[in-house]
Amino acid sequence: MNYIKQTMFYGASPEIFERAKELRNNLTPSEFKLWGYLRKNINGFKFRRQHPIDKFIADFYCHKAKLVIEIDGEIHNSSEQKEYDLGRTADIEYFGIKVIRFTNKEVQGNIEEVICKIVEHLI
Repeated sequence: MNYIKQTMFYGASPEIFERAKELRNNLTPSEFKLWGYLRKNINGFKFRRQHPIDKFIADFYCHKAKLVIEIDGEIHNSSEQKEYDLGRTADIEYFGIKVIRFTNKEVQGNIEEVICKIVEHLI
């Protein structure tokens, strides 16, 4: 498990795992909608929801593609949150993981386009 924890979870702490478990049981409507598509494995790529990575919890993660998908609500529009998100993205990308973001509005209003954009990162 230690090897897996280091490679797939990048050393996430037990506290982060516990918080991720709580979040998996309380998905936002947009996360729930996208999970309905991602849980089916897209083109053989398996996604995990609320996945621990170091000190963070990614909304969705595909280890095979080294891809994180984040769904941003209105709170992410504030300048303080945008700055935090940039730092968080940089920290995750340090591990060689690509981070892509969608808004709640994109997921709720045009899920097909969101899926197409995700697929582009899986090729």
